[in-house]
Formats: sequence, structure tokens, C-alpha cells
Amino acid sequence: MTATSGRPRRPAHHTPRHDAKAPRAAARDTRETDDRMLFGIHAVAAALDNPARRVRRLLATENAERRLAEQIAARKLAVERVRPKDLDRLLGADTVHQGIAIEADPLPEPELADLIARAGATESGPLIVLDQVTDPHNVGAILRSAAVFGAAGLLTTRRHSPPLNGTLAKSASGALELVPVCLVQNLSRAIDELKSAGVRVIGLDGEGETLLEDAPFNGPVALVLGAEGKGLRQLTRESCHHLCRIGTSNLLASLNVSNAAAISLHLAAMRRRQTS
Repeated sequence: MTATSGRPRRPAHHTPRHDAKAPRAAARDTRETDDRMLFGIHAVAAALDNPARRVRRLLATENAERRLAEQIAARKLAVERVRPKDLDRLLGADTVHQGIAIEADPLPEPELADLIARAGATESGPLIVLDQVTDPHNVGAILRSAAVFGAAGLLTTRRHSPPLNGTLAKSASGALELVPVCLVQNLSRAIDELKSAGVRVIGLDGEGETLLEDAPFNGPVALVLGAEGKGLRQLTRESCHHLCRIGTSNLLASLNVSNAAAISLHLAAMRRRQTS
């Protein structure tokens, strides 16, 4: 749980397929491939549709290849035909790969200035800033909400954040290819840069004196969310223009950080429609 709500608690031409006698894909050490392997239908489809994503290898079952035939043909990629159990060995038995995986280079990293410029666009939603949110499923879900509600981008620290790998990409359901993610060394310094550039920085905190519904959303905005349980760090809290809470019935003291992000982004989207 996170202290983001509830005031009472702190706390291509397609190359020919391999024939049936072709050797199966050999399993690799997952520690060597994990950071470069993306898997799952939605995550792989989005990566194939993203010209910024360089794909080096594609492994797919016959059924999964059929589902993504258009994207695979557009990329002119050779397909390594595999069985589900081959991917189980490669990615781990508990991985929900849906019969497809790619080995791909990381996306180019945007600069903080790029995100600031995006946040300043009239039609843009807020920037999302994460303070040591380390669960890849939460960050993936936050990216998905960011894509749905038109967020300007996501800012997080290079350390104390999950790698932008297959687990996160699968949770993001394709949004990792759509929402720019900026990694910084020092979060408080990055927040100071946002403020100097005219971005209003709103921290989500269960003890915030102001309801998020009453916070000003005019101009570029950044929403700062903290880790599960401990919430925002003290220095991060002190760096924000405002500390706000999400109004709740108080029957449950706090919201999961990804739910808090979705609610906040939806509120921001409504505000944009009201003022446009």
C-alpha cells in the first residue's frame, strides 16, 4: 500500500519460416537475456510497431506468428519457430509469454528537457515522477495509465527502480513503446529543474492538506508518487510545490500506487477537457 490517499494514515516481406526439421531454439541463460527479451503479444506487437526499437531476434510459435503476421512482415524479420516449452526454458516456467518473444536493444533515453517540452504542450497530460517505486508490475501499470490518459512521460531514478525489461513491458501492455521514460541520478535535483522550467510539481501524500481535486492543474504539471508503504521520501516531499491527497471514504486508508496514478491522470484529463 502507498500513502497516496486516505488522510488518516501516514504511514516484410516475411522471410520463409523454418521447416519442421529445423532445430529448436536453444535455451540461454535467463540472467544474460532478461534485460533484452520482451515477451507477450501486446508488448511484442508494440515493439515491432515502434521504429525506435531495434529488434535483433524473434522467436514465436506458429499461432503467435500468425497473430502478429502483419507486424512481422513489415519488419522483414526471420522467425525462429519454437514451442511453448522452449520459451519456458528461455524465459522461466512462470513467464506468461503467449508464445512469442523478441531480443531487442533498449530504447533511446530521452533527456529531461525533452519531457519538460512535452509537458508544456497544450494537449499534454502531466509528467509522472516516481520516487523509488521498485515493483515492475506497478511501474508497468502506471505506464499503461500514462499512455491511456496522454501523460507527457515518466521520470524515475536510475537506481531504486525496476529495469525496463520484459516483465515491466508485459505489465505495461505495449505502453513502454509509447510513453518516454527518463532516468535520472538525483530525483530532487530533477524536480528542481522541473520547477525552474515552470512545471507545477504536485506530490501525492496521504497527509496532504489539499485534496487533489482542488489542486491547480493549469499549465505543465508533474505528479510525484512514492513507493508502496513508505510513500514519498522527506526530501522529495520538501521539493514539491504542493502535497495533495486523493479524497476517499476512509474505509480503506490507502491506494496502490498504480491505482493512485490512474485516478490522478484521469482527474488531470478531465480538467484539461473542462478548460479546453
